[in-house]
Amino acid sequence: MIGAIVGDIVGSRFEWDNTRTKDFELFTNECFFTDDTVMSLAICQAFLTTRSNHYKNLQQASIDIMQLLGRKYRDCTYGSRFRQWLNTDHPLPYNSYGNGAAMRVSASGYVGQTLEEVRAYSKAVTEISHNHPEGLKGAEATAISVYLARTGVSKNVIKSYIQDNYYPIDFTIDEIRPSYSFQGSCQGTVPYALQVFFESNSFEETLRTAMYLGGDSDTLGAIAGAVAGAYYGVPKAIRENTMQYLDSNLSCIIEEFERTYRCFN
Repeated sequence: MIGAIVGDIVGSRFEWDNTRTKDFELFTNECFFTDDTVMSLAICQAFLTTRSNHYKNLQQASIDIMQLLGRKYRDCTYGSRFRQWLNTDHPLPYNSYGNGAAMRVSASGYVGQTLEEVRAYSKAVTEISHNHPEGLKGAEATAISVYLARTGVSKNVIKSYIQDNYYPIDFTIDEIRPSYSFQGSCQGTVPYALQVFFESNSFEETLRTAMYLGGDSDTLGAIAGAVAGAYYGVPKAIRENTMQYLDSNLSCIIEEFERTYRCFN
């Protein structure tokens, strides 16, 4: 689970100033957590809160906790429509296909014990805001990739599953890199983040390739990092560096989630 948080923090300083190289320091004093981390951990907390009643109130808990944390960490870079959603009483979905649907969903891939459960949980925590078909698809593809990665499925099989069910991934990162630019949509982000993972040979290489691609670096990092973390695990030193950027409130959420769902990666 922490892979998404690592990717967000590493990518934070490059979101508006792409590095487009693989040779950079992963962590500097310019790094910080963004809305990707806050909303990912809000979904983690929603699962923890509703676990005792078999997630029957997952959607309402997700809304309540996303709003609670979103208002607490109000200085994060939320999109204008999502910020309005965070600050509205009884918020409604707004037909979004933004990549915020995919960057926050990775916990679903750890909680679900079958593909069907992962799909259901992904839909539940996504459609409360991002109910456009492309938003739902991007979130589901991410959650399914996390689930398959953590259950030991090979990268080739994961890629085939994504191609058969979600996106045609018929490009390499080097081929698209010269023309790839900031993309705020799921369809402009998720398949590219997944290809970053498919081309990688380690967790750290996944992060470096995500930054090398450019674009929405923190969200690319969060999505690719979530899948890579589930597949490779997260090296101890990288995990320890990441935790230094989180306050005690956010650290407690991720630690409780990892203990509860045994996702020590």
